[in-house]
Amino acid sequence: MTALATALGAAVVQAAGTDAWAGFRGRLARLVGLGDSGRERVELERLDRTAAALSEPAGEAGERERQRQQVVWETRVADLMESLPDDQRARFAVECRALLEEAARRAERGGAGGGGGVSGNTFHGPAAVQTGSYNQQHNHFGRGA
Repeated sequence: MTALATALGAAVVQAAGTDAWAGFRGRLARLVGLGDSGRERVELERLDRTAAALSEPAGEAGERERQRQQVVWETRVADLMESLPDDQRARFAVECRALLEEAARRAERGGAGGGGGVSGNTFHGPAAVQTGSYNQQHNHFGRGA
């Protein structure tokens, strides 16, 4: 249960701001809304606030915000799962895994349009490029790096 909540928290942060966000956002809101249209609207608003918060800061502040948002969504999902009866929790977990698998497939294809890879970048000097799903890389250039 904890691993699933952690994976969903990470997926929210990774999907925000990508081509996959609209589909992911809608499906997660339906899932967490548990079939209640009012709850689903509330979750959509929360997801919108998350995406807005993740679009603002860069650098160290951005990383802190990504970590914060991941914990927020991990906690929301874990609390929800804990509150569900066993049979509902099992169905919820199956749907969460399906959402995560779909998000991973989209990430491997490079979002909604497919293709993936790096395009249109110009590097002057040292550079590093990393591709794949669920990667995290921290680069520090210049003096004191």
